[in-house]
Amino acid sequence: MNYILFDTQKSRVSLLPLSYTRPISEMRIGIMTIKEKWEKYLNTTCSYLTESYLQEKFPVKYSQNNIYIKGNILPNQEIVEQIKGLKNGEALYKENQLIAFCSEHKILFDNELNGFNKIKLNIKFSQIIFPWDIFRLNGQEIENDYKLLTKGKTSAPISKTNRIIGENIFIEEGAEMEFATINAKNAYIYIGKNAVVMEGVLIRGSFALGENAVVKMGAKIYGPTTAGPGSKIGGEINNSVIFANSNKGHDGFLGNSVLGEWCNIGANSDTSNLKNNYAEVRVWNYANEGFARTGLQFCGLIMGDHSKCGINTMFNTGTIVGVNANIYGAGFPRNFIPSFSWGGALGFKEYKLNKAFEVNDVVMKRRNKIFDEKEQNILKKVFEISQKHRRF
Repeated sequence: MNYILFDTQKSRVSLLPLSYTRPISEMRIGIMTIKEKWEKYLNTTCSYLTESYLQEKFPVKYSQNNIYIKGNILPNQEIVEQIKGLKNGEALYKENQLIAFCSEHKILFDNELNGFNKIKLNIKFSQIIFPWDIFRLNGQEIENDYKLLTKGKTSAPISKTNRIIGENIFIEEGAEMEFATINAKNAYIYIGKNAVVMEGVLIRGSFALGENAVVKMGAKIYGPTTAGPGSKIGGEINNSVIFANSNKGHDGFLGNSVLGEWCNIGANSDTSNLKNNYAEVRVWNYANEGFARTGLQFCGLIMGDHSKCGINTMFNTGTIVGVNANIYGAGFPRNFIPSFSWGGALGFKEYKLNKAFEVNDVVMKRRNKIFDEKEQNILKKVFEISQKHRRF
């Protein structure tokens, strides 16, 4: 059976700016991306059905028997078994929401499912609908991924220089951790292959550190927090998710936040994750083109790929930063910063595409990655479709 993770337009808009540059199933929550979770459960490789401008980098693969799965669904064993049992012409629904379907044909839109046999799903599952769901659900997903990844495996030895509380700690081969204090009581700690936890680090789980990622000396990490592959983190971090290859390497606070890939947070930068009056946080909603309720008391920063801020940047509660923005200067910048913005509290101007690309090329080369034509074409499209928000 061939498995395809599909996006709906409604879900993609709800998850902006993180979905500007990737299919929804490429988002990281817990230890793995959503796609990696499905592949682990299904023991196969999945492909993507997403926006046309993303398909060059994230292609779709069709076969004679295809099962399509909604890309924002977080798998568990029960729902996996239901989906694996689908036959041609059957579609799985939870109330009025399409979850998965099986077809011999290439299906591009929901309205092509006329005539399918609808099957009612009664199983509970989680899904990401808004960006803040990523940090909100991260604790449960770290636990789920930890159990999935470590089943039948033995952790690499943990150095006796570390102070350890609790038992649910797993270290992959090649990881280094010395003179750290790790609290895994009622929590889960996963340290990826060739990752480094430097001396003096304090970690209170749950916590996931990706392959080749680094926690710098003296960092204070409160769970549930994830730092994806290739990331560098330091300072104080609480209940946040960093996708991959991003830096929050210095002092300063990041709380209840999500950073995309290739982001950089300048030294001593801080996010507010709680309003002074303790009121519900409102954030920019791309679907409504205005601010909307989150239902959360704690919500910090959501930052799209390739965005960066200078030293001592202060982010207000519930700030949304788009893709490839450059933020600097004293004071609080606005709490919705469109993609390809350049500036700060004193005002913004458009970040020219050629200048942004020069920086992206240098940044990716530092991680031995290539800022190739596929990456450039995606960002050119994001620059175009986000133009309406840059009303400087």
